[in-house]
Amino acid sequence: MAHPFPFTAIVGQQDMKLALLMTALDPKIGGVLVFGDRGTGKSTAVRGLADLLPHIRVHEGCRYNYNPDNASEEAMSVAGQLQGQSPNQLHRKIVTKPTPVVDLPLNASEDRVCGALDIEKALTKGEKAFEPGLFAKAHRGFLYIDEVNLLEDHLVDLLLDVAASGVNVVEREGLSVRHPSKFVLVGSGNPEEGELRPQLLDRFGLAVDVVASRDVAERILVVRRREAYERDPDGFVAQYETENLAIRRKIKKGQALIAEMETPDSVVEAGAILCMRLGIDGMRGELTLMRAARAKAALEGRASVERSDVLSVAPMVLRHRLRRDPLDDAGSTVRVERAMMEVAAGANGHAGHA
Repeated sequence: MAHPFPFTAIVGQQDMKLALLMTALDPKIGGVLVFGDRGTGKSTAVRGLADLLPHIRVHEGCRYNYNPDNASEEAMSVAGQLQGQSPNQLHRKIVTKPTPVVDLPLNASEDRVCGALDIEKALTKGEKAFEPGLFAKAHRGFLYIDEVNLLEDHLVDLLLDVAASGVNVVEREGLSVRHPSKFVLVGSGNPEEGELRPQLLDRFGLAVDVVASRDVAERILVVRRREAYERDPDGFVAQYETENLAIRRKIKKGQALIAEMETPDSVVEAGAILCMRLGIDGMRGELTLMRAARAKAALEGRASVERSDVLSVAPMVLRHRLRRDPLDDAGSTVRVERAMMEVAAGANGHAGHA
């Protein structure tokens, strides 16, 4: 099987790549929504990201990706018991595996997403065994939904429940199963095909818009690289291995930096003023803004956050959180940028709509 198109070979789309790398460094940011026209590299970037993610430690044979260093996950472990194995048998060895990046198809059934009774074992062996679903496979990784704005309502409801609680609960056919399911949600779509439900939109920490390049040289480079990849996937991927390795090191180093990251009061104040000026509801916007600013600083190898970090990530954090203002027909990006200019200029911080 050929490797995915290298993340570092994607031409342009800097905001999208930065957003994905920041969530890879700090999953608490809350995921990424990428909206744009078809053929702008949305799916390519997500699949390329999988090759950059550090491996995770798991128990050999565990299909739930339980973290052996997390006692609470150990306590919830049901995989061995449901398959007729004791936890000790199942968890006899710790191994590493790639961070999962799982696709959630639009036509997926509830059983496939949540998990269900293993009918084959039930009929052939008389065993009541649970077959884990996509929520189990995505635990400690990424769950990717292409054309997320077309996702059926019943799947959106399931997704919202699990994303909010971090736990998947399945109770049917005599089974009662609970298992952790914490993942970074990544969605992509074409805005012309419909909007997201507000509840789902709010679950994404970052939102970026992508468009095809208007630069002729860049468009030619996109075509050349794609043709080279299709002719010789392995050879093309090998050309970018050094750059990919550098990104992997940045992520690993950044994860260590972020644990000790210093955030001056002036930086937090700038974020608070910005959110107040834009009339952002609740505190999720400010919390995400600080996490994203720290992740950006960590990716750049710095141990302290600056006001410039907050302002540079503010559009992708805040524009999808704005309330519609009937008295202001400016786009969301323009409203955020306007408020950023006021904060950067040292505005006095009184709340108000941008």
